[in-house]
Amino acid sequence: MKVLKLITKNAGRHKLRTVLTILGLALAVMAFGLIRTFIDAWYAGARASAPDRMVTRSSVSIIFTLPLAYKDQILQIDGVKDISYGNWFGGIYVDPKNFFAQFAVEPESFFRLYPEYVVPPDEMQAFLEDRRGAIVGQGLVDRFGWKIGDQISLIGTIYPGDWDFIIKGIYSGANPDVDETAFIFDFEYLDERMRQETPGRAGQIGWYILKIDDPSQAAAIGARVDARFDNSLAETKTETEKEFAMSFIAMSNAIIIGLRIISYLIIGVIFLVLANTMAMAARERVSENAFMRTLGFRGYHLVGLTLGESIYIAVVGGIAGMVLLYLVGTGVGVALSQFFPGFAINIETYIIAGIAAVIIGVAASIFPIIRALRINIVDGLRVVD
Repeated sequence: MKVLKLITKNAGRHKLRTVLTILGLALAVMAFGLIRTFIDAWYAGARASAPDRMVTRSSVSIIFTLPLAYKDQILQIDGVKDISYGNWFGGIYVDPKNFFAQFAVEPESFFRLYPEYVVPPDEMQAFLEDRRGAIVGQGLVDRFGWKIGDQISLIGTIYPGDWDFIIKGIYSGANPDVDETAFIFDFEYLDERMRQETPGRAGQIGWYILKIDDPSQAAAIGARVDARFDNSLAETKTETEKEFAMSFIAMSNAIIIGLRIISYLIIGVIFLVLANTMAMAARERVSENAFMRTLGFRGYHLVGLTLGESIYIAVVGGIAGMVLLYLVGTGVGVALSQFFPGFAINIETYIIAGIAAVIIGVAASIFPIIRALRINIVDGLRVVD
């Protein structure tokens, strides 16, 4: 207990310097945690993917469509248990800044393949009975104040014109990684209007969703699907849902790499801040350490005191940083919920931040320890603070 008391008193000798060091460590830990959480949130879609779902799209690009006639052919391929399809709509709600995902889907099969989209049975039935109906995520309801029965008008971009929908249901995610910001409506409503206005665009979908019977055979099943449409006018590329999600993340790869580099630099900043404080303390205590040696203090005593002080400051700063991370992260998560549904500080981030703080505390004490052990007693007593 006396040793701990001495360590605490040493750390508090220069209160302002110690407080500023702890504050710097806390801010750095908070920034590190937030950046790591941003990166984790970017991968939320991949984490939410199911191993028994695959996606079939155009082999050229996701922006190219596939014939709806492929559906029955794919369903006959060995290993495919169920199938649905979807299409990106890309409409504008009031202002282009109000961006959110909009999907035209085959309602019954889509929600059958995505049980994590939880819709009350009565609302689902109302949706199925109205071709202009839409099911929206809880995130959109919170963002725009929508409610069941509201009429929503979207201005088409990919599919020009004014499109009117009626909210028939609100879905919630079965787990935190499920995106609750999607606007889902019946593909038949879109296709019917295309048949009337632009017949050449009718019967075309963006992608198929396949449910397979054996996830371990995903590569073989995908190969069979793609082989079925080799040399056709619309060749396909079939991949697991996770691979499909990762292909979109790859488009932002430079941003993610940049964030990772910044997070590593922040770790370096934490080390430099604490190392500077400990180096200043070591320089100020040269004569004191020499005097302690004359009183019978061994080298390991000096090591323990220096190491303890460094770890003490690092741990206090780390704990303060984690508290800040929790408070700020919660606020940021609420503010960005419509863009990053998976934004949440996980326990792993806190553990990594805590371990990093301790390691940095140890590393920052190395130079002061070496200096304390190397000092000659006579030379040390000559030093005047």
